Amino acid sequence: MSKSEDRVQKGWEGRFYEDFEIGDVYRSRFGHTVTETDNALFTQLTHNTNPLHFDRQYAQQTKWEQILVNSTFTLALITGMSVSDVSENAMANLGWEEVKLPNPVFIGDTLYCETEVLSKRESNSYPEAGIVRVCSRGINQDGAVVIDLVRSIMVYKRDSAPKKGLFPQAR
Repeated sequence: MSKSEDRVQKGWEGRFYEDFEIGDVYRSRFGHTVTETDNALFTQLTHNTNPLHFDRQYAQQTKWEQILVNSTFTLALITGMSVSDVSENAMANLGWEEVKLPNPVFIGDTLYCETEVLSKRESNSYPEAGIVRVCSRGINQDGAVVIDLVRSIMVYKRDSAPKKGLFPQAR
């Protein structure tokens, strides 16, 4: 393999504040099929004791007739799926304004994420960053929206972001 640095191609480094335009829509590159392990592990890690998320016999007696995926897992997954497009260069996640769960998620569903830029503004406190407000939607394999969330992120401006060149020099 060539050691010539001038041949190394730059990879995706995420968007900086200047890259966001109101109305732009970003779609996740990959979907994620929710497994029983995803749901069980997340439910256990968060100490969620609702048997609807882990007890098949209990869940079969409910309206859903099957295990319902933990909604905070859905929130975490869709937020995570948006990171490469929205917050890879974030200084801070400022919070969620709205989270709506219009349809259930079940084990075996494949989720995709679509994010729309709602607004952006310069930060009053941190001149090296701006605040971007987005709406992310989790959409299942059938096109049903399973989560709709609005969040605000403080994103570095390109010239102020921490430098990433951490790849070690091969010897």
